[in-house]
Amino acid sequence: MNYKETATSILSLIGGKENISHLEHCSTRLRFTLKNNDLVETEKLEKVHGVIGVRQNVQCQVIIGNDVVEVYDEMKVLLGELPQNDGPKEKQKWGTVLLDFVISIFQPLIPAIAGGGVLKSLLLLASVTGLMSDQSQTYQILNLIGGAPLYFLPILVAMTTANKLKVNQLVAVSAVGALILPDLTTMLTEGTNFLGFGLTNIAYASQVFPAILTVLFYAQVEKLFTKYSPKPIRIFFVPMMSLLITVPIALLILGPLGYNVGTVFSTVIIWLYTHFGWVATAVLAAVLPFMVVTGMHKAMIPYAVSSMSEIGAELLYLPASLAHNIAESGACFAVSIKTKDQKLRSTAVSAGISALFGITEPALYGVTILNKRVLYSVMFASLVGGGFAGIMAIKAFALVGPGLASITMFVDKVNPMNLIWAFVTLGISFGVGFLSVLFVYKDETALEIADGMEMSSESGIEQLISPVAGKVISLTEVNDDVFSSGLIGDGIGIIPEDNVLVAPEAAEITMVFETKHALGLKMNNGAEILFHIGINTVQLGGEGFEAFVKVGDKVVKGQKLMAFDLAKIKAAGFDPTIVCVVTNKEAYHVHSSHYSEMVTNQTDILSIVPII
Repeated sequence: MNYKETATSILSLIGGKENISHLEHCSTRLRFTLKNNDLVETEKLEKVHGVIGVRQNVQCQVIIGNDVVEVYDEMKVLLGELPQNDGPKEKQKWGTVLLDFVISIFQPLIPAIAGGGVLKSLLLLASVTGLMSDQSQTYQILNLIGGAPLYFLPILVAMTTANKLKVNQLVAVSAVGALILPDLTTMLTEGTNFLGFGLTNIAYASQVFPAILTVLFYAQVEKLFTKYSPKPIRIFFVPMMSLLITVPIALLILGPLGYNVGTVFSTVIIWLYTHFGWVATAVLAAVLPFMVVTGMHKAMIPYAVSSMSEIGAELLYLPASLAHNIAESGACFAVSIKTKDQKLRSTAVSAGISALFGITEPALYGVTILNKRVLYSVMFASLVGGGFAGIMAIKAFALVGPGLASITMFVDKVNPMNLIWAFVTLGISFGVGFLSVLFVYKDETALEIADGMEMSSESGIEQLISPVAGKVISLTEVNDDVFSSGLIGDGIGIIPEDNVLVAPEAAEITMVFETKHALGLKMNNGAEILFHIGINTVQLGGEGFEAFVKVGDKVVKGQKLMAFDLAKIKAAGFDPTIVCVVTNKEAYHVHSSHYSEMVTNQTDILSIVPII
């Protein structure tokens, strides 16, 4: 992938720099908060090399996969300083705005929390197996390093919240940092008051919601004093007054309120887990494919972060994610064995490996959602694996995507079997996902035949033979941006070895271009097909082309449509590739399993299936 080209193409198709108010990324996606979502050209965006898929919900999510960091870095270079968000904004529902705010705050925290959490879990594993004593100074120092991100979580949250609100980040951090000063913590423990008001004894280290509320309040104070402060003294007066007002209010009101919000969060989840147990984990695991596809799984992050900071573990989301991630992996590997589509096989193998290590977007967008039987198998395997994880009451101790490499996140010194049951969950989810797909999966064309569906207009499905002998290539390999981008439609390219174009199935001729280098057909199921002989061959002015049909003619399968002089096309310096595309692509699935193969004009190469 050329990261710069990918980033440039994405930027141009989401409305340009001026349409972006916020950018961040997660493990597989670029996440844009846009001023006007209507400017996004989704279909073109999905055709950009390196883009796996596009989802517009709370944010515009461009799914990249494992190369997301490199594309993000190039995007940051292209964006530089984002323009001030002072223009007209698209009106959004309050729920959408809230969720965008939450994701923007919590998503950037994941790398630090995950890194520290996995380090602590590895240390626990070393201690449990006797490789390192937990009483040694080396262990204790490394354990403090691993715990630092969680301890300083209020500071990290202050940074991301200030960044989202576009206020002075350093002053915001200073305001929240005051809450975890060692001397202040000691005073709160011993009991103290401010201006005669008693302060609640709360340990603000590792707390999330007090920091968010503090920065939200600080943002309003900063804007107020910036507006009315004389410019000559603004540089120190605004921060001074903001700190002077914000920190006491945080200690008196916002801190206790935020602390109670976090406590309620954890209490509700523990109540649900206590009363519904393994059923909650199983159901969540089963619906995770839909949550991940839409990006709504990010809404679980505040709960998971709060749970980690409150009770030091997470009981529901991460065990369910382990079951789902590994089920995706098993399903993908089964697809790679069963499919005859070389391109799908390659995608399934790489996606299966990614899912095994906790990254499921390539599997979901490249394999799972393209075939209902695979999707149902993944949901079933996730349900079974999640149910087992719930029955065994597995706990996670690091906020990171569960997978084979991060399995130490389930190390529990108090309960050594926690890790064992996590491995069993991994095995069950993989095995059920693999076996169920192995038994039920069939390629699209084979599936239709097996179900007794005739490839005719009665079923709405058309199976086309190659219109010419030659080598089949992917549309993305066609040397023309208009065709390769899918702008005209979905289909294939054929590098011809013959000089006669025949009808791929019974149809009606709807267009014969005057220079005879292109013609259109309408199939019995309503699909409209364009054949374009060669690239830029319109410049030949019709020389070397002969048409045997006219508009309105009814043709039968194998009937001669057009002759062309292949040698003349090549001699003139033109690419002879024949493009075959379904132009009303929004109504049909187009499928081929013959990429890179040599075919004759008797070979079935294309399935056109109506979208129901």
